[in-house]
Amino acid sequence: MPLLIERADFADPQLRRFLQAHLDDLAPTSPAESRHALDLAALQRPHVRLWTVRDDRQLVGTAALATLEPRHEELKSMRTDPARRGQGIARTLLDHLLQDAKDRGIERVSLETGSMDFFAPARALYARAGFTPCAPFGSYRDDPNSTYLSRRV
Repeated sequence: MPLLIERADFADPQLRRFLQAHLDDLAPTSPAESRHALDLAALQRPHVRLWTVRDDRQLVGTAALATLEPRHEELKSMRTDPARRGQGIARTLLDHLLQDAKDRGIERVSLETGSMDFFAPARALYARAGFTPCAPFGSYRDDPNSTYLSRRV
């Protein structure tokens, strides 16, 4: 069955559990002041667009775009079910979000991710998708626990 990518339904209890698991996964990876994942309430703000990926009704991935400034958005809450990593789900979702951004006239997408080994697969995915290192953006500041990446859309 093909993957289904759609905008998030925040009333879905499966989504709530998936997003909490994302926060739980990140908690032991870096100090609290270096964790920038959005919680459920923040993902529901008007300037954030969250998508889900389902495979036969099972939630297997999420990702969001949050407006930073006109024509510049930030990739947030990118997560694949740990049991499904390495199957191309994240790349499929990332391509979908980049196309959505392009279709809406967004010129740049940036992201912050961890600098620790736990985040090495994510950094490799982003590099393969054309993201390159950049200076901290938005409200971010230099942090040895963070890597900042950006790309034109």
